[in-house]
Amino acid sequence: MKPSQENYTPSHQGLIVKFQPGDFRSALVATRSFGPGELVARLEGLTRGPKRYTSVQCGTGAKDHVELNSDLVFINHSCDPNVAFDLSSRDPNNWHLRTLKPIKAGKPLGFFYPSTEWDMDQPFKCECGAKSCLGSIQGAKYLSLKQLAARDFVNSYILELVSERDGSRLQARL
Repeated sequence: MKPSQENYTPSHQGLIVKFQPGDFRSALVATRSFGPGELVARLEGLTRGPKRYTSVQCGTGAKDHVELNSDLVFINHSCDPNVAFDLSSRDPNNWHLRTLKPIKAGKPLGFFYPSTEWDMDQPFKCECGAKSCLGSIQGAKYLSLKQLAARDFVNSYILELVSERDGSRLQARL
């Protein structure tokens, strides 16, 4: 369930939702600085469910989706991400959110949606403003290996699906 401003209690230390009027404008913001490669949060309290705009894909199957059930659902997309959801482990107890680069207090968190999503429930026109912006975000299914390799992290199950699509073997991490 996506928290609302009326019932919001921060679920992770060092992070807070900055609520903004309008659809998809709120963001999860760091309240402290994080270094590169730092563990931001373990993914706990997840529930399996159907593919939705609030879910995160966690495997190659059509039904491999989880709801985050926390303020992590407010991490927006960025074509130049500063965090990654790492769901590559076969053990869900090892799933986590980590930084890809330094994040200063007050800065929003952004992850590259195709790093977890093969074919998104709600594709959208990207407004991230990054120099490397792809313009349209639909999922990894619609991107070349070169486009995916330009990002700092892509989950291994997404690379498996790319390998199946392209008929080649890829490394687990780019």
